[in-house]
Amino acid sequence: MISIKFKKLTQTAQTPQKMTEHSSGFDLYADVDELIIQPKDVALISTGISLEIPPGYEAQVRPRSGLAIKHKIGILNSPGTIDADYRGEVKVILFNFGNKPFVVVRDMRIAQMVFARAEHAELTESTSLEETERNDGGFGHTG
Repeated sequence: MISIKFKKLTQTAQTPQKMTEHSSGFDLYADVDELIIQPKDVALISTGISLEIPPGYEAQVRPRSGLAIKHKIGILNSPGTIDADYRGEVKVILFNFGNKPFVVVRDMRIAQMVFARAEHAELTESTSLEETERNDGGFGHTG
């Protein structure tokens, strides 16, 4: 288990919460006055918190399945990445994929945040790469 520090940036910010004992994600809460996302539109939603993530980890911001199935609300850049050296406010890019306006209110659970290892890698330029059975087979290559 890793320890992650967080800071409330406003008096109205809510502490991220796991809703069950074995949940992998912490729910993130909107820290906004009422806001309407029109169909096929996007909004940047404040959470009122910032994080201190240790090096070698990241936070991934993912959609909530309930908002997706019930209201057609998702995260435009899913999963969003919060890097270990970022100390600004956590914000969520919500997109209304539906045909009805969607109302975001303070303390609404808008996303979930999962912490994951983020291996440090070094890229080395090369003139050739080792071949594989798949090689350059891409989108839909297996049928």
